[in-house]
Amino acid sequence: MNDNIIEMKDILMIFNKKIVANDNVNFSVKKGEIHALMGENGAGKSTLMSILFGIYNPTKGTIKIRGKEEVVTSPIKANKLGIGMVHQHFKMVDIFPLWRNISLGSEETISKTVINSKKIKADITEIMEKYNLSVDLDIKAENASVGMKQRAEILKVLYQGNEILVFDEPTAVLTPQEIDGFLEVLLELQKNGKTIILITHKMNEIKKVANSATVLRLGKSIGTYDVKTSSIEELSEAMVGRKLVEIKNEHSDPKGDNFLELKNIYANKQGFKKINALDNVSLGVKKGEIVAIAGVEGNGQLELANIISGMSSPNSGEVIIDGKDITKANVSQRFVKYKMSHIPEDRHKHGLALDWNLINNGAFEDIATPKFSRKGILRRGKMQQYAQDIIDKYDVRNADFGFAIARQLSGGNQQKMIVGREFTREADFHLIFQPTRGLDVGSIEFIHSQILRLKSEGKAILLISYELSEIMQLADRIIVINAGHIIGEIPGNKAERNQIGRMMMGEK
Repeated sequence: MNDNIIEMKDILMIFNKKIVANDNVNFSVKKGEIHALMGENGAGKSTLMSILFGIYNPTKGTIKIRGKEEVVTSPIKANKLGIGMVHQHFKMVDIFPLWRNISLGSEETISKTVINSKKIKADITEIMEKYNLSVDLDIKAENASVGMKQRAEILKVLYQGNEILVFDEPTAVLTPQEIDGFLEVLLELQKNGKTIILITHKMNEIKKVANSATVLRLGKSIGTYDVKTSSIEELSEAMVGRKLVEIKNEHSDPKGDNFLELKNIYANKQGFKKINALDNVSLGVKKGEIVAIAGVEGNGQLELANIISGMSSPNSGEVIIDGKDITKANVSQRFVKYKMSHIPEDRHKHGLALDWNLINNGAFEDIATPKFSRKGILRRGKMQQYAQDIIDKYDVRNADFGFAIARQLSGGNQQKMIVGREFTREADFHLIFQPTRGLDVGSIEFIHSQILRLKSEGKAILLISYELSEIMQLADRIIVINAGHIIGEIPGNKAERNQIGRMMMGEK
């Protein structure tokens, strides 16, 4: 008996007549299982699921849902077939509150004219409580944190009541505690008869919840594995085609003055004028040192990064680089004059101009400098060569020699372009926020090695990450933040996960 609820057969997807995203892929999922879809960035995972969800029509191939061949022409058709998808990049109307984004397209109305907000909020609240997915329903999407938006996207598919749920990198922006809660949600959904497809690069998550795992590499199916009987090493090697090397900081105690110094920083929470986000925060980073900020998302990390990078100003306090007060310096001065680089938390809002090609995005902060322009005329050849060097070194796939539009790349390849640009720029201080968000295990290994290379070259590095394993691998010192206060500091070579976790919850 065939118990597959989904069968995708010989799926071929070609973009622009030359980019083969899916190369005759066969993929099937059993009813009621949690099936992981794995592969490197650009392997074709999101494309395959976008075909299942009706966003793309395949160049060739067939899809069967519950044994019946279907042509999934749109997400509306997918929803009618009981398929819901949480996308890697949020699909929200910024000016709408979260409750409206969650219910969009499925709103309950009074007399078919007035949206029944009270009933909708009550129904969403019931789902939130059942699955421990808390969000502020009345906050506008544009003011919500990345983690809160992710939880709202998950609530959206649960609110719609779909039977087949596709999650594309759902934990990329969640904290360790939130991830544990989300994995419990998946197991609870499975108990309630849901079928789940989970796109993730995080091996520990796959081992915790998945029954099966299908690996894609360069658009082709490598195989489907029984997760219980397959090791993390076996799955990783299937993904990247080689054995991985563990990257670890040897730790150091650099001498000299702080290169970056924050003094008594006070700031409001983004989007709220009367709520404190940072309360008398002071810290320093020396050259040749990696200082990491650990904390549950939403405890002041975003405001801290915005103040350092110049995207917002503190209520009071000082930002000092190499002994110079740059508190009132604009963003351009910080990047060019004071030689700062910045990998932002939100790659779409602040990392890329999505409708520019990669050549223009590669030049980004330095486009007005002699490196890329003279007397107001762009040096296109220099820009193209610079972008190509980043593309080659950081393995940015489907880049079309830099002429690809940033929006067309997978999320992981967008991230690699940003990381490559910021690590290639001439900079003495690197502000690094969630550098490996949405990256596969091979790319993470490479990015971590590059961060340690910058340290060995004497750069000052402030790392903000919600990945405790990343912090513990890379940091010389770990500063723990809670509710805008610095709770304490731990040497990286003496850090213990449980101790950091307790401090993240406010224990001194």
